[in-house]
Amino acid sequence: MVRTASVSLFVTLCALPAAPASAADTYPVRPIRLVVPFAPGGGTDINARILADPIGKTLGQTVVVDNRPGAGSSIGCDIVAKSAPDGYTLLLGTISLTINAAIYKKLPFDVQRDLVPITRVSDQPSILVVNPALPATTFKEFIALVRSQPGKFNFGSAGHGTGSHLASELLWLKINAELVHVPFKGTGPALNALLANEITVDMSTFASALPHVRQNRLRAYAVTTLKRAGPLPEVPTLAEEGIKDFEYAAWYGLFAPAGTARSIIIKVNKAAIASLDSPRVRQLYESQGLNATPTTPAQFAKYIDSERKKWAGVVREASISQL
Repeated sequence: MVRTASVSLFVTLCALPAAPASAADTYPVRPIRLVVPFAPGGGTDINARILADPIGKTLGQTVVVDNRPGAGSSIGCDIVAKSAPDGYTLLLGTISLTINAAIYKKLPFDVQRDLVPITRVSDQPSILVVNPALPATTFKEFIALVRSQPGKFNFGSAGHGTGSHLASELLWLKINAELVHVPFKGTGPALNALLANEITVDMSTFASALPHVRQNRLRAYAVTTLKRAGPLPEVPTLAEEGIKDFEYAAWYGLFAPAGTARSIIIKVNKAAIASLDSPRVRQLYESQGLNATPTTPAQFAKYIDSERKKWAGVVREASISQL
């Protein structure tokens, strides 16, 4: 009787249907939305459109870029933060995630609580530029000049609380100089004011300033990343100019909503890294002044935490008013 019962149980178990694979195991089975929290044409949008096709081909699904600009990127980021954690809504976030956390008293989401880092994607250096009419021909001469007359010289930015504003304030703290902030409504207007010799100095995005530097309409002192920029190999880094512990880059990275399965995060991470390692993508990035910077999720999380602490410290030390 025992043998008969055992055989019956074995036959019954064999007849049961196999357990269905989990959604994470079969991911992805439909197109993926990649939210860009800025308008088309900017650096974030360029990154997304370069990566969407190769990542989609690796994953076997179309990646659709969805521009959701507004509120300094907070609208698009909030959409992803509140999306289902199923891997079908991803975010191409930027340095603004860590800067906004320091500048805005209240945000509709929390970066650390509501978003999961997948990989850092790329960064783009900024470049410190002045009008050629300024008598200081080198950065060391510039430091001596602005230190000699505190409060006389001014600097432009893309707006209060933007990356260029905070990075400039950090640099002035490093060189122990006092300059007056003149905020503009974007990088373009700040550069136009510098070209007209209405402001002293500007920390501009590399791509925006490059044509003017090449035409000798602006003088380049240094780039803000730890490596020199390929299109202007003769321009030193701020580190080479003696500025320790300073690095500023407009970085970009992939995020998913909190709660997304680890297996999905790993799949997207591997697809993104494969894309970033391809010669074609690297060529496209270099043409835009971008550097591919793939990481593991853990490395990216650590980097974000360091950025968050850095910019909060700058806001505090420079007494920058919160919004």
